[in-house]
Amino acid sequence: MSEILQQLSHCVEFGKIDKISPYPPDMKGQDGADEIAKRALDEGLNPNDILEKALIPAMAIVGDKFSRKVIYVPQMLMAAKAMSNAMKHLKPFFQSGEAIRKGKFIIGTVSGDLHDIGKNLVAMMIEGGGWEVIDLGVDVSTEKFIKAINENPEAKIGLSALLTTTMENMKKTVGTIREKYLDSRILVGGAPVTIDYCQKIGADFYSPDPQGAVNYLNQLKL
Repeated sequence: MSEILQQLSHCVEFGKIDKISPYPPDMKGQDGADEIAKRALDEGLNPNDILEKALIPAMAIVGDKFSRKVIYVPQMLMAAKAMSNAMKHLKPFFQSGEAIRKGKFIIGTVSGDLHDIGKNLVAMMIEGGGWEVIDLGVDVSTEKFIKAINENPEAKIGLSALLTTTMENMKKTVGTIREKYLDSRILVGGAPVTIDYCQKIGADFYSPDPQGAVNYLNQLKL
């Protein structure tokens, strides 16, 4: 790997967003993911290489650390923000078709639920894994999920719920999606959700952490 890609990967892994970011303290005043990603493009590096050789591996390390409780939500959010700041320079290349994404992923917190931290973490990890993320936000109705699937028929779908009271809405949405799109791949998650509940409502996959969702989606591409 080239030195600039190693630098970018390091910034993402340790959450160095940009030059003015004070975190982490030992990198204060140094360029962050924002500046280094732009420089890599300016120097002629291929956008796919930046994604595949720097951003995706770095976010995989972050996801693994989080799964093993080596880091926690604050560090993971910083890493995800660093990745997002690098990705903003790559997005024009994806939109033009010059660079390629693995697929599309629709995600939202189900109707009646306004919690978004877990959903945001999953969305950022999946984007960092090379997917185009369509984030519908919170309190997402079944109809809004269906509209997004109509517009992106090949997309995989992720539903989040953090309240036991909104799990029923998750069940309703999964059921409606399954009726209309029998072959759709539906991932579910959130604090009260379990693998048993996932199977009971007819979803395809459950993971207690974001990296599990990334690994599952990447498996589908093999």
